[in-house]
Amino acid sequence: MPAKVVVIGSLNMDLVTRAPRLPRGGETLIGESFSTIPGGKGANQAVAAARLGAQVSMVGCVGGDAYGEQLRGALLAEGIDCQAVRVVEGSSGVALIVVDDNSQNAIVIVAGANGALTAEVLDGVDEVLQHADVIICQLEVPDATVGHALKRARELGKIVILNPAPASHTLPADWYACVDYLIPNESEAAVLSGLAVDSLETAEGAATQLIAAGACKVIVTLGAQGLMFANGTSFEHFPAPRVKAVDTTAAGDTFVGGFAAALASGKNELEAIRFGQVAAALSVTRAGAQPSIPSLQEVQAFES
Repeated sequence: MPAKVVVIGSLNMDLVTRAPRLPRGGETLIGESFSTIPGGKGANQAVAAARLGAQVSMVGCVGGDAYGEQLRGALLAEGIDCQAVRVVEGSSGVALIVVDDNSQNAIVIVAGANGALTAEVLDGVDEVLQHADVIICQLEVPDATVGHALKRARELGKIVILNPAPASHTLPADWYACVDYLIPNESEAAVLSGLAVDSLETAEGAATQLIAAGACKVIVTLGAQGLMFANGTSFEHFPAPRVKAVDTTAAGDTFVGGFAAALASGKNELEAIRFGQVAAALSVTRAGAQPSIPSLQEVQAFES
């Protein structure tokens, strides 16, 4: 069946080490463990949407190396349609991740094959986009590709979600009008708005600015503080479910994928937000990116 959720974005192999704390500049720490785990914001969100009940297609690029084969295989194992995942020359994307004893992380990303996801590649898989209900983008692929994807998704009349991560600069002004749901975390909201974001009140200020820039609705995720939802006329705070965090690596991606899956299933936006929050909360109780993402049954059991 045609995918209801299409994710356009990155696939990375996560090279994860755990250490007592994050290293300082010039410092060498002794790590506690090392593992290779399929990741990438795009692939993580695709896996989340699939595990949480959606029919999903992934659009992206992997390298012609062992990591690329493993990344594609991990998506196929989740029942995700990979006809639009292209194999290109060179290395696959990787993310070097350090997780400390407080479950905080530091990440360095090398784009690799993700840089080969161009507007021309998207045009070649336009039929996949045409059949979607929800289209998700992030910022781990070239900006020109993201802009092209957002505009095409808007032309097709789809529900468009942009997770502006990682955010290192403000977004092009013409992107905002293409976005139904802009979903930054606090640091990303600060970069996009130019305002400090460290509380519910400052999140409201950033969301107001982003809606003024043209975004339809904004969801600022705030970790343990929950999230702030703004629709242009009002704000609503959603407290975070209480859990014991082990690793926060894929929490944001799990929220985005869960939120999209819930919208595609017919839930209203407030129900979808709560559903995504529960999925994200469950994900931080386990280590790793994709391995931490819960199933639909686990979320339903938590909600009940």
